[in-house]
Amino acid sequence: MPDRPGRGRWPTAPVIYEIYPRSFRDTTGSGEGDLNGITSGLDYIASLGVDAVWIAPFFLTGFEDGGYDVIDHRVVDPRFGTLADFDRLVERAHDLGLLVIVDQVLNHSSDQHELFLRSIQGNESCAAAYVWRDAKPDGTAPNNWLSFFGPPAWTWNHKRQQYYLHQYLPSQPSFNLRNADVQAKHRDEMRFWLNRGVDGFRLDAVSAYLFDERLPDNPPARPETRHRMAAAENNPYSMQNHVYDLLPGDGASYAQLLRDWAGQDVWLLGEINTGNNSVEVARDFVCPEGLDAAYVVDLPESDGSVATVVDMMDRGAGDGAIAWWMTSHDQPRRAAATPGTARFYLLLQAILPGPMMVYQGEELALPRVELSRDEVADPFDLMYWPDGPGREEARIPIPWTETPPRYGFTYGTPWLPMRWPEGVSVAAGGRDGVLSFFRAVIGFRKEHGFGAHRVSWKEPKPGQLELFLTTGSGDWLARFNQSDRHMPAPEAPPNLCSHALTPLGLPPGGGAIWRR
Repeated sequence: MPDRPGRGRWPTAPVIYEIYPRSFRDTTGSGEGDLNGITSGLDYIASLGVDAVWIAPFFLTGFEDGGYDVIDHRVVDPRFGTLADFDRLVERAHDLGLLVIVDQVLNHSSDQHELFLRSIQGNESCAAAYVWRDAKPDGTAPNNWLSFFGPPAWTWNHKRQQYYLHQYLPSQPSFNLRNADVQAKHRDEMRFWLNRGVDGFRLDAVSAYLFDERLPDNPPARPETRHRMAAAENNPYSMQNHVYDLLPGDGASYAQLLRDWAGQDVWLLGEINTGNNSVEVARDFVCPEGLDAAYVVDLPESDGSVATVVDMMDRGAGDGAIAWWMTSHDQPRRAAATPGTARFYLLLQAILPGPMMVYQGEELALPRVELSRDEVADPFDLMYWPDGPGREEARIPIPWTETPPRYGFTYGTPWLPMRWPEGVSVAAGGRDGVLSFFRAVIGFRKEHGFGAHRVSWKEPKPGQLELFLTTGSGDWLARFNQSDRHMPAPEAPPNLCSHALTPLGLPPGGGAIWRR
């Protein structure tokens, strides 16, 4: 493991539970989750054995992009509660031994942010906080850059008679992160939350902070580059090689600024949203004077292929700098096609080196639930309907009880329809007892020191993964089988397995670990 001094409150490789506040628990009857709902669920989260909660944005927002279009980074959106509610949440989390991570959305703001509105009105100091540029002589945008969602990354504003840059929606103008006033603003925002007891930050889109200020056109992507892109092939974003609008190499040095702002005791986790050289980029960000860990899109984008695990480990993900995950607030629930696949991925993530990230409901094996077009509000899903990424389905509220249509989430009308199959709730222990398996896996990980260990690996046959692991409690062998045939298994019974072994060995879709 790379040496990361300080951060004494944090384990070396924490297990982090992501909460999407709007969909966790509602205490007011509004149909939307709130901060007090999170507080009421902290005892349950602590019972899972995780180390920390990551709370997705609850700041004042226009809710154009699921809360990631922030109007004021120091104000709790009234639909979620108040600062006093947040303070009680942190206090209760700490009483239960849980550390608290909050999002920092530094790359962009809402177009309703005071600085952006004042920039439109002609305040040039505020305009310098964003990326305004003149049109080309023919009136077209400054260059060919595309937003992550696919449309052009430039929008014309008739009042300024200029274009502004946005790497996501037009309602999310990009900050000029080289601007000293922007840096001071972000530093003060981070310290505002640290003064309220926060233990760490998840840094949204950290690899997208900087761009080439000369604004050259991006070149077309070669097939091998496009294959690794963090975007579907039906998205024109994947057709460009993003060598000028994303400068992760320069951004890695920016991580030192983030560390300076946060201090040495704060745990920093970065979202790496580039598909090309993702692991290599992430490792540049993770260092004693930078981030503690980063996560990449490779595994979920490959639908959890063990060949991708091998590829990532070959490229440097074997030393604990990379956090492992399968689902989040903006990725569909790929890991729970069946209770068996849910157990497979929970075990795999738990014994790989590095932090483990779990999204609310994964411990219940919540499946994908189809939504109709008129039930979806997410702009990315609608832009590519019906072939969008499926972000909204991952935000369907958590079922606490078995009783439809509210499932114990609210006493009002849920903001998204809840049509959960029987037996998936917290009260029921998740599908096919996956909740008990999750607790066992996390307990096993902690007891034997997985996450912070030495590992070697190989792919014996296509679709098969073999791990040789050494922890403080001894040597271990793990095998994971995504092939269409059985995989050899030791004669000894496994310590943990996702599927029962057969006389032929580890069945297709199975995973298991043995002490050597």
